[in-house]
Amino acid sequence: MPAKLSVNMNAIAMLRNRRDLPWPSVTGLGRIALAAGACGLTVHPRPDQRHIRFSDLADIRAVLDDEFPHAEFNVEGFPSEHFLDLVEKHQPEQVTLVPDDPAQSTSDHGWDFDKSAPMLAPVIARLKAQNMRVSLFADPTEKGLDIAKQLGADRVEFFTGPYGAFYDEPQKAAAELEKLRLAAAKADSLGLEVNAGHDLTVENIPALTKVIPSLKEVSIGHGFTADALIYGMEASVKRFIAALES
Repeated sequence: MPAKLSVNMNAIAMLRNRRDLPWPSVTGLGRIALAAGACGLTVHPRPDQRHIRFSDLADIRAVLDDEFPHAEFNVEGFPSEHFLDLVEKHQPEQVTLVPDDPAQSTSDHGWDFDKSAPMLAPVIARLKAQNMRVSLFADPTEKGLDIAKQLGADRVEFFTGPYGAFYDEPQKAAAELEKLRLAAAKADSLGLEVNAGHDLTVENIPALTKVIPSLKEVSIGHGFTADALIYGMEASVKRFIAALES
């Protein structure tokens, strides 16, 4: 089965927040994405609310529950107590834990599983006790994946930023794809499901899905929003789904 597309709404929210206005509407554009075939919506609420606001979570949860009951809500973030309170309140189907510093502009590295295991273990147990799927943001390496499995994670989301950065340099891109292939194969062998995200585009997704045939989901925000500015929200969803199915 082809990997599913979850549309990350952060870039849309950042555009909205340039003015004290309610548009572009995060929920309105989310509806278009879901109606066009996206499997769900992703948000990464940061402490300064520079893009997604905490209030957006309730609005998105309501749209999913009332209009798209089979779609999923994926909430990403560093597992601070405030973040955990947010996800417990809004009950996303998936929580993706990332090792971000609050000041980071975007997620750019995975967890050091050796170092972070004592902190992650109770967090994962807390989320899974409430029937939330837990995904851990991971660098494209086999190292530490056994620890992620032991911690109780359901999935890992491999950071594809280096692959995206080298897409126009075939030899470097091939090297990054090989790292992703090996890491995904290790995850498969451990029983960890695989997600991917960061700098993915219509152009570079097909090669990724070929080396990770077990890929479950991609969450795409910046590249998707850039595409949607050209082609429109509905058409971009269909373009990305076609890339995932190619």
